[in-house]
Amino acid sequence: MTATRAALVVALAALAAVPWWVQGDYYISVASQILIYAIFALGVDVLIGYAGLVSLGHAGLFGLAGYAAAVALAGGSGHFGAVALALAVALLGTAVFAALSLRATGIGFIMITLALGQILWGLAYRWVSLTNGDNGVGVATRPMPFGLDLEVASHFYFATLAVFLLALSGAWVFVHSPFGASLKGTRDQPRRMTALGYNVWLIRYFACLFSGLLTAVAGILFVYYTKFISPPTLVLTSSAEAVLMVISGGSGTLLGPIVGAALVVIVKNVASAYIERWNMLLGAIFVAIVVFMPEGLVPGSVRLAQWALKAIRPPPAPAGGSPPGRAGAP
Repeated sequence: MTATRAALVVALAALAAVPWWVQGDYYISVASQILIYAIFALGVDVLIGYAGLVSLGHAGLFGLAGYAAAVALAGGSGHFGAVALALAVALLGTAVFAALSLRATGIGFIMITLALGQILWGLAYRWVSLTNGDNGVGVATRPMPFGLDLEVASHFYFATLAVFLLALSGAWVFVHSPFGASLKGTRDQPRRMTALGYNVWLIRYFACLFSGLLTAVAGILFVYYTKFISPPTLVLTSSAEAVLMVISGGSGTLLGPIVGAALVVIVKNVASAYIERWNMLLGAIFVAIVVFMPEGLVPGSVRLAQWALKAIRPPPAPAGGSPPGRAGAP
């Protein structure tokens, strides 16, 4: 078994054992929240890390899926129908979102996504007949897949873990596919890709759709986690936090957004109970990452580990078999 596979097995075992080595329903719920935001960050990373497009409007898509599920459930729909409707609405919204945003790249793309996210946030506030405005929309029950009561914190964690592993597997297949390679080509050499006959706009468009799908899955899980959704879910700071998760963990990797999501959620939900100005702590951590590990925590940790191994590894024996300083000795 290679080191990578061994690490994967250990990581999966640790995730599966969380309800046993984490004490208390609160901390199990925090672990569920980490997985939800990890899926959200993976969706954002598809654009940032692999397409080279920074979006500040993904909280709008996150909230769009959440509102669609919550409104459907409040209207009497079953859980399967609500989830299917939420995914369809989110993909339709992402299709419009991408068609408008991809009219520009760079700063233009950032500003368009920011504006679209703010529009969705404003609709959540003002379309009171549908979204209930400031009061939000509540969800009365959670589904019971295979008879599993998701009202129990550990059961909800396992359901979230299953969805997370599916999302992670889908993201792995996506980025390692020929389409993923062409997407990275549009990030690095868009003009050369166009000259080679690739439709750069269409490749980015499908990447946006996949990113929106992952974001929608996270939004639906979030609604079931909180059993409530309101306009603050769609605020700009939520989009900015997702971007920071990706950048701090390491964009262009699959593990980086997960580590970044864990960092942000733990500081917000655990460290904040002991540190009043936790925002300052989180900001200081981000500054330290940018200064000392500009590539992100995961690639930076790999780089430091390789440097440490190289430093402690003994130098190779010289060719010829004679120890240094003994050449020509009788």
